[in-house]
Amino acid sequence: MSWAVTSRTRSPCPTGDIPNDWQFHLFEDDYDHFEQHLVQAMARVPALEKVGVKQMINGPESFTPDGNFILGAAPECANMYVGAGFNAFGIASGGGAGWVLADWAVNGEAPLDLWTVDIRRFSGMHRDRQWVSDRTCEAYSKHYTIGFPHEEYESGRPRITSPLYARLKAHGAVFGSKLGWERPNWFAPEGVEPRDVYAMGRQNWFPHVGAEHRQVREAVGIFDQSSFAKYEVTGKDAAAALSHVFAGNVAKAPGRLTYTQALNTRGGIECDLTVARLSEDLFYIVTGTGFRTHDLAWIAEHLPAGDVAIRDITEDWGVLSLMGPKARDVLARVTDADVSNAGFPFGHMREIGLAGAKVRALRVTYVGELGWELHVPLAATGAVFDALMAAGAGEGIRPVGYRAIESLRLEKGYRAWAADITPNDRPFEAGLGWAVKMRSNEEFIGRAALEAAAERPLTKRLAGFTIDDPEAVLVGRETILRNGQPVGYLTSGGYGYTVGKGIGYGYVRNGEGVSDGFLTSGHYELIVANEAVPARIGMQAFYDPENLRVKG
Repeated sequence: MSWAVTSRTRSPCPTGDIPNDWQFHLFEDDYDHFEQHLVQAMARVPALEKVGVKQMINGPESFTPDGNFILGAAPECANMYVGAGFNAFGIASGGGAGWVLADWAVNGEAPLDLWTVDIRRFSGMHRDRQWVSDRTCEAYSKHYTIGFPHEEYESGRPRITSPLYARLKAHGAVFGSKLGWERPNWFAPEGVEPRDVYAMGRQNWFPHVGAEHRQVREAVGIFDQSSFAKYEVTGKDAAAALSHVFAGNVAKAPGRLTYTQALNTRGGIECDLTVARLSEDLFYIVTGTGFRTHDLAWIAEHLPAGDVAIRDITEDWGVLSLMGPKARDVLARVTDADVSNAGFPFGHMREIGLAGAKVRALRVTYVGELGWELHVPLAATGAVFDALMAAGAGEGIRPVGYRAIESLRLEKGYRAWAADITPNDRPFEAGLGWAVKMRSNEEFIGRAALEAAAERPLTKRLAGFTIDDPEAVLVGRETILRNGQPVGYLTSGGYGYTVGKGIGYGYVRNGEGVSDGFLTSGHYELIVANEAVPARIGMQAFYDPENLRVKG
């Protein structure tokens, strides 16, 4: 009888170049490394103590910094497709990975939502071999540990910081990391240790995020969102090119901005972003931090031929979002620009002077309040922050973190790409049909698929849910029950401090159609920690559904 004992404890390879002929090589035997596992194996199977060791196979396997494998078109090299980093799951995943890669190569786009394994989730920082080695070792160490909600990686930090890093740290910021950027998740008040304490229930930051949330709803807060990815598109054909790429009407007059999506040929949402037109041949695009490589590649690959070019200018601009019912009062104290509702309406962009800097001010929001995104030349970010903090002292202005943003946006029903909307979801299924220029005669990528889908009833629709149970914590992926039967799962979940309830969003599915009547006639529950918790469905925003505060 022979026995095979497998160890998957890893030691990182040197970060130097690997020989070209390495593919069939093995490492030297390492019994010291293997001993701990053999001893434990003998305790479970005593016969192993006497059988001896015939051969050790000590071979390499490829792992990644986030534990997911890598698929897709490499953005740096046209027509190059990658399948790598399978983290010891190559055999199990090989069939599906081979299929989607083949389909991707033949048709030029992924056949389904593959964001979690898409090579474009990485960026230039992933060329740093030491950083990749450190983060990959940490990711592997978490393979069998408890996966707490909101858990952050610790290795390789801080990597990228905004000019406000020290200021925010002095305010008690507890930072998270997104594509290398240090971003404040929440702020610890005086006397509270600024660190996360992970748990499956309410975590230690819960009440402090609530205070930040209320500050924005009741007065004014300031967010450092400098990590936003930012691009400029230039050229006399820029308007026509972007009209082809995006489903919304982005070719508005200079000074206007548009929330829009880029769709794939199936009508699924590939990008979700804001486009501001600065002049006839200059557009400014803002998208999420983590989607920097993905969205740039998607847009660049789909721009029609002509006088049009796109470039990444993320590090040129800091972003300070000034939000809350008192935001106009604060902004008016530090600029000579007209920031009245008539002079600066919602959905517009102006260049204004602020603390000696020329700032791109975008009147837009992701938290459901009056406010502006202030895009500041990076070197001036600190001076503008200081000026706003001084001007808002009477209103109790304070910096606010990303966990409050999540709570605020959930109450307003704002969608998050890669969660609530993905390449598998069409705008009309996601309740975003209003953002698509279907009434125009313009052609855009995905239009044909939307027109074909319009001839059939929708079989899934994004809905919001609230729960009253104060002990139930929603984090996403909870099963949705309608009349006791599973009809979907939450794509995102959290807590709304203004409405005082847990909030989640998810697609309700029914092969025969999902009409308003079908949605509202059901009795709903969410499976939270193996318990069925009563839930109420809502098809409008749970906070200010008429957008009176946003446009006030």
